[in-house]
Amino acid sequence: MNTTQTMRRLLLYAGMLCVIGLLSACSKVVTLQSNLSDTDANEIVMVLNQQGIVVEKKPGKEGVGLMLAETDLARATSIMNGAGLPRRGRESLGEVFKKQGMISTPLEERVRYLHGLSEELGYTLQQFDNVISARVHVVLPERVAPGEPIQPSSAAVFIKYRPPIDEDAITPRVQRLVASSIPGLASEDGRAKVSVVLTPGEAALPGVKWTTIGPFKVDVDSARGLLATLIALGVVGALGLAAGGYTLVKGRGKLGKPGKGKADAGAAEAAGAKAAKAAA
Repeated sequence: MNTTQTMRRLLLYAGMLCVIGLLSACSKVVTLQSNLSDTDANEIVMVLNQQGIVVEKKPGKEGVGLMLAETDLARATSIMNGAGLPRRGRESLGEVFKKQGMISTPLEERVRYLHGLSEELGYTLQQFDNVISARVHVVLPERVAPGEPIQPSSAAVFIKYRPPIDEDAITPRVQRLVASSIPGLASEDGRAKVSVVLTPGEAALPGVKWTTIGPFKVDVDSARGLLATLIALGVVGALGLAAGGYTLVKGRGKLGKPGKGKADAGAAEAAGAKAAKAAA
């Protein structure tokens, strides 16, 4: 193999590496979420970064958008669903009771009150450790028909949590909290009218631990593999350079040999001619 062929192969390998690098760097970027509050966006970014997914925040007129590589979209969506993200939009009592017209009917006021109370209780229950989401449905005292007894207050609570959690310990705490917040349920009998349903969600995924190897930031579990790969690439590159240098030097040596061969052949021919004359 001559020097020209060696150089061509080296250039071909270098071009292939450049193309691979460009293809990996040009992965398509897609939108994960849009119109988020800054708090919700930060929470999602934190959870996904812990799992090794890079997310970019993009502020907009109506909220914050989140961008990421298309290859990470499916895994990011699965992680968000398991973590109950983004959080369901919550309206405060002030927003619920905002006047939309000149006069509100008693039914409108009652519906707004029930909605606002349920939202506030659900938000409070989400402050418990490992609670992903919580919903509260409240029924206030109401007379079904004239002459009928008033139906007492009651409440139903649904909580989705992330294991581990002690259901036997958290259930009475939830009942006391909800019963104390609803008129007519503060007594011991009232707490019995608060039903609590707890359902487990997916267990939290372990966070990714990062380390740095040269210019690369990688998962700790992948660090050894990357280090071995870099060392192997370095060895192969060094061997390739050594082989190329050897081939180049050898090629230059061959270029200088023909002249020397001709001189040696001429000297041998002269010596042969001289010996022939002496013999004659």
